[in-house]
Amino acid sequence: MSRGWKSGETRWWQDPDALEAYVYSPGHIAVLRRRREWFSRAGEAMTALWWVPAGHEPTVAEAEAKLRRLRARGPGPEVFTLRETFPAPGV
Repeated sequence: MSRGWKSGETRWWQDPDALEAYVYSPGHIAVLRRRREWFSRAGEAMTALWWVPAGHEPTVAEAEAKLRRLRARGPGPEVFTLRETFPAPGV
């Protein structure tokens, strides 16, 4: 039985603006334009964003749970996307 690859990466960003600046930077855009050479089109969310308290380092299990929640319920204050962000708690 053949299994597909599962790849995961966790990165921390100060805020959505910092992430957006990276995502839309010229070097990253050049790679994004070629992504179909390496990856199939995803039929569901592959990226989840959420606010992390200072000093907390999310686990892989936490990231997977956030992604499952986003896929099941859509964006909200607990987990969201770059297209639909929510303010940090207490802001």
